[in-house]
Amino acid sequence: QVQLVESGGASVQTGQSLRLSCVASSDTICNHKMTWFRQAPGKEREFVSDIGRDGGTRYADFVKGRFTVSQDNAKNTMYLQMNGLKSEDTGMYYCTSNSTCLKGGTWFKSTFWGQGTQVTVSS
Repeated sequence: QVQLVESGGASVQTGQSLRLSCVASSDTICNHKMTWFRQAPGKEREFVSDIGRDGGTRYADFVKGRFTVSQDNAKNTMYLQMNGLKSEDTGMYYCTSNSTCLKGGTWFKSTFWGQGTQVTVSS
């Protein structure tokens, strides 16, 4: 089992910055590929960004040039630096992990979600 805890969400004004964190913890050895999603009120959840174990990153078009994803593998933590925030960035930001974990001598792959952290951007 993997627990994901997001933090860093807040209410800010247009143009300001926030840094979100997502910490993955587990009771066994795991490798995590982590992703950020977000969900605005009344809208479907959408992909924001992800980062591979090799550091390769991907971004949704609407955040390119404004958001930067990074990770600290030693701390099993992923970050999302969000600059130039816009009102349309308002929503709940979720961290998800495609984790491969060792249990009973066998590797298992599962997907886990955090509870989310709220980002509110107002003008």
